[in-house]
Amino acid sequence: MASEWRTERFGCMAQLVRDTVHPTEATGLSYVGLEHIGEGSLSLIGTGRAEDATSTKTRFRKGDILFGKLRPYFRKVIRAPFDGICSTDIWVIRPRVGIDASFLFYLMASDLFLEPVVRASEGTKMPRAKWDYAESLVLLLPPLPEQRAIARILGTLDDKIEANRRMNETLEAIARALFTSWFVDFDPVRAKAEGREPAGMDAETAALFPDSFEETELGEVPKGWELKSLDEIADFLNGLAMQKFPPESEDFLPVIKIAELHRGNTIGSDRANSNIDSRYIIKDGDILFSWSGSLEVCIWCGGKGALNQHLFKVSSTEYPMWFLYFWLKELLPEFQLIAAGKATTMGHIQRHHLSEAKAVIPIAPLIERVNVIIEPLLKLIIKNNLESRSLSSIRDALLPRLLLGEIQVRGTEKSLEDLPSKEKLATC
Repeated sequence: MASEWRTERFGCMAQLVRDTVHPTEATGLSYVGLEHIGEGSLSLIGTGRAEDATSTKTRFRKGDILFGKLRPYFRKVIRAPFDGICSTDIWVIRPRVGIDASFLFYLMASDLFLEPVVRASEGTKMPRAKWDYAESLVLLLPPLPEQRAIARILGTLDDKIEANRRMNETLEAIARALFTSWFVDFDPVRAKAEGREPAGMDAETAALFPDSFEETELGEVPKGWELKSLDEIADFLNGLAMQKFPPESEDFLPVIKIAELHRGNTIGSDRANSNIDSRYIIKDGDILFSWSGSLEVCIWCGGKGALNQHLFKVSSTEYPMWFLYFWLKELLPEFQLIAAGKATTMGHIQRHHLSEAKAVIPIAPLIERVNVIIEPLLKLIIKNNLESRSLSSIRDALLPRLLLGEIQVRGTEKSLEDLPSKEKLATC
């Protein structure tokens, strides 16, 4: 470890922001609650509106660190990408003079900070982290140039992860727009019915679309196409109560529940026996559909795991994955309305709802033709997600070693001697 490194109290590196505000005074700003922060992902997964929040909240600025102070949400930590307000169950942290904000962020995301904070949390049902304990922690602190170099290394990995996420949003939007136009709105059929050439396709593809409609229980659909129930075109395998299959050794499978589906990983998940029926083993690229609680559909890329109850694994031997995925996406709002209307603590759908939900099925040659276009897009989405998972693992492996000085880095920024004196040291 470089001789310039020193130990320092966390309270000399960071300050807790206590700028509280009522949501009515913050109209137009975004609201961030614990539900909007990805667990262990260092990313924001959603936002709310300030005017929809209730009670007093904490104001934050772009670049502040937001840290979930409730157990089990300590691994919910992000850097704020905008000004806004957040739940009072989130610490708003700002670096002191002489501390690089990105370095502080990664320090707070590391077990060097998290583990002692978790151990010292107090409370019964929902233990809370204690700021007076956190600020008393003594941690290693490198000089400012090395703080920046460490943050730059880790930030480069996170930038690539974010670029993959944005690319995947675009790829899915393109694929879904094509699916909706051709198989839900029937734009090519309408064009041909009006004597126009369908836009955006070659003559061979256009010839596969009919030029008229016929009446069905769903209204007009392209002539010659079929209506089929969701459970006719796909197998919906419900998961098991995995608590009945505890691991018998260190060889185990993480249990994939609704929470894992929501966050996309199995960090801290329960464990199940690895010798369960192979049908209930989830692999990357499988379609998962939560049918109770928070109804969601995703293409799973969080690694091998065990399928828990309340989740369907959706598959088909006849239709391509993208066809199932986008029909589920199309019908999901309808299922969510059904679940919301349930007079229970956890809304859900039942098997008969899958039978009642209808998909419009074009002729097989057209599906095969479109498969050449859409399948590569979904494969690239999966590839990007797997790459991001690998980059996250590399980042998490590097993080403690960089923060302990076990891997030496040198910043390309100006040397410590060249910095203004007020930037040289952290000050309480």
